[in-house]
Amino acid sequence: MYFAALLARTEDGWEASDTELDDVETLSDLADLAREASTEDDTVLILIEQEETWFGVVRVDGEDDPRIYVSDAAAAARSSYGEILLTDELLGREPGDDDADLDSLDLDGTEDGEDEEDGDEDTPSAESVPHSPVGDPEILDDLGVSAKELRTLDEDALNTIAEALGASEVLETVR
Repeated sequence: MYFAALLARTEDGWEASDTELDDVETLSDLADLAREASTEDDTVLILIEQEETWFGVVRVDGEDDPRIYVSDAAAAARSSYGEILLTDELLGREPGDDDADLDSLDLDGTEDGEDEEDGDEDTPSAESVPHSPVGDPEILDDLGVSAKELRTLDEDALNTIAEALGASEVLETVR
């Protein structure tokens, strides 16, 4: 099960909104969605999770490039939503590398993070995608979640992040 929400910082605190990612195809689309949620050039966080498998945080500050953190790149690579976050740059690859083509991964609709049991040799694997966090672990440092804390989060990560931001109540309203 997936959950995605936008947290926009305003002068009155954080505002949360449920967000639909079905029409989002690229990181640029995601950043545009975040910018639309902010009336000023305030910080907007996009929180995405696949229950008990991986979570991602995208931070957009005004017109700056989005900053990204993904808790488990390999698990996210098997997800259609995670695929949006895993850019070549984030994975440290040159654009156009044949083995960097996440579109060639078998996204069969389950995307539950479990390995397929049939071991199909013709299906490209996520071997080149690490089973570890990728991105900017300091993405939330100035908001009260250190890089060390972020790396240790697991099942209840988004609630823990929201609590540290003082936004747990507004996030809970959109869950």
